[in-house]
Amino acid sequence: MWILIGALLFLLALWVSAFVVPKLRLLHILQALIYITVMILARRNSAWGLGVGIAVAVFWNSLQLFVTHNMQRGFVLFWSFLGTGQLRQLDTIMVALAWIGHCILIAGCLGAFFKQPTTGRNWWKLVGGGAIGLGYLAFIVAIALPRR
Repeated sequence: MWILIGALLFLLALWVSAFVVPKLRLLHILQALIYITVMILARRNSAWGLGVGIAVAVFWNSLQLFVTHNMQRGFVLFWSFLGTGQLRQLDTIMVALAWIGHCILIAGCLGAFFKQPTTGRNWWKLVGGGAIGLGYLAFIVAIALPRR
């Protein structure tokens, strides 16, 4: 259930962001495929899907927290909206929502993984899924990220 909630929160943030910033639509459509795949594979108790969910979410959250700082800006803008009622930079606020969704997704994927028998083979599937997910993310960013 937590994997579903986390993935759906991230998908909601992708949808709103794609609506607000049309040039991100292709990237966000391709990125949404990651979370749909994670939900399907997690439902099947696949360590591959759990690895994708963990790795992509950790990477994306780290990028937003330590490199772009969009997560912090998103929370500041959301807090400002609560205080003033003025909604500004909705796409940046969606980064904060997506970050929360990823935190839930990470916890859900970790919980699901440790409910499985943690054999060496499952660990390799988890790591392999993570590598595949990060490779796909790098590929879609390379082909679909808007250039200035």
